[in-house]
Formats: sequence, structure tokens, C-alpha cells
Amino acid sequence: MFGTHFYNEGMRKLTIAFGQIFNNIIIQNKNSSGAITKRYKVPLAYAPKEKFLVRLDEQANLENRQFATTLPRLGFEITGLSYDANRKLNKMNKTIKVKEGESGKVQYYNYTPVPYNINFSLYSFTATAENGLMIIEQILPWFQPEYTVTMKAVPEMDIVRDIPIILNNINYEDSYNGTFTQRRAVIYTLNFTAKTYLYGPMNNNKVIKKVQDDLYTDTNTTTAKREERIVVQPNPTTADADDDFGFTTTISFFTDSKKYNPTSGTDE
Repeated sequence: MFGTHFYNEGMRKLTIAFGQIFNNIIIQNKNSSGAITKRYKVPLAYAPKEKFLVRLDEQANLENRQFATTLPRLGFEITGLSYDANRKLNKMNKTIKVKEGESGKVQYYNYTPVPYNINFSLYSFTATAENGLMIIEQILPWFQPEYTVTMKAVPEMDIVRDIPIILNNINYEDSYNGTFTQRRAVIYTLNFTAKTYLYGPMNNNKVIKKVQDDLYTDTNTTTAKREERIVVQPNPTTADADDDFGFTTTISFFTDSKKYNPTSGTDE
């Protein structure tokens, strides 16, 4: 079990999908006559909130700088993971996929995934209150309170899942230095929960064409006498994993270590 390497990139894909939701936020400023004077896309990065705050403390006037970090800006990060027992299913259920391999058809399977809640935090940093409201208003109408994204959980198995991302709450703070009229940064923190599933390793089995079982009079098969052999195989023998042609069973009996054919009634 442990020590077998596998990586379905489930957490990575979910993080990318979460970021893509907020990757096209537009800010536009207008003059007194209503004409647009500035329009730009808000940068988005995966980074903790503390990293942005340190930069704000080190560089006071970020809005007018032409390099390094500028405002407005969006950042997000994973803040926690928790098991969701309410969505648990029978762990022995299998998802099966049959594909053509080098030596014929191969059956791949994966067991029931484990339900987990992934917590994300999205941070909005702006230099003015209006820009902060402009960003928030482009986000909130889409969450009522969830927004669903579709993700290929295990592409090799063609497993696709809808992942609801729920907006839990919003926090607001106004960070500034100096006088009360000198505003440094308006920060909104939006907390989300993504209800996802994590898959284990993908297994594969070749298609079974024939099953043979030998029965002995004792558990010591080295010295014990073999009494019976049961052979089960698809009918016809060329049947594939997707066919449903039934199967045939052949039972052979042994006397004095010889094979007994019940059809002819003789030993072989």
C-alpha cells in the first residue's frame, strides 16, 4: 500500500481551477464625464496574505510604482483540508475502464475516491475603496453560495467530476499608515470551501480468458492426490471483456494421478 508511487494531480488541478475563476477581473476608472480613463486586468498569484502585507509595509506608495508589486492585486492560497464523512461512499466500489493495450485489452480500475473539503482564501488588495468594491462586485453574484467547476479527476480513467466551490464568508480590513486620510490598502478576504474527491492509485488487470482450479485431498499439494480440476472460460474463447456470451465449465476427475474425462468415461 504505502510506498507505491502515484500522483493523480487532484490537488494541483483543483488549485488551478480555483485560480482560473478569478483570472479575468477587470478594473476600469472613469473621469467626471463618465469616460473610461484606465482599464486593466487585475493580476492574480498564488501567495499567502502575509507576503503581500510585508511588501506593503516595505513600499508605502505601491499604486504609482512602475515595477515590483502594484495595486490592485489578487492573491489566493490553500488554508486547510478536512475529511468530509457526510459524502462517504462504499470504499470497495470500483470504477472500471477497458482500454486497448500492447498485448490486447487491459482492464483499469480505481476504487471509490475519498471525500475532502479543501479550504481556499482569496485576497483582494486595492489602494482605494472603490476599486475594492469593483472587484468584489464582479465575484459575489456568481456564488449563491456555490459555484461549480468541472474537472478531469483521472484522465486515464475518463473520470470527470463537478466540484462545488462554496463561499463561506468575507472579511474586510483597511490598512494604512500616517493620518486617517492617507489610505494604504483596502483588503478583502474571501473564504471558500471546495468539496472535492481524492483518488488513489490506478490499477490494471489483463482480461482473464481462462480460470483453472485444482482440488486436492489434503492441503499439502506436494504429496496429496489431485482429485478434480475445474476450468471456466468464456464461450466463445475469443470473447472480450465487453462481451456477454456466457461461459463454459469443464470438470475433470483424476484417479491414480491420471486425468479422467467424464465425456468419454476413460482416463487420459
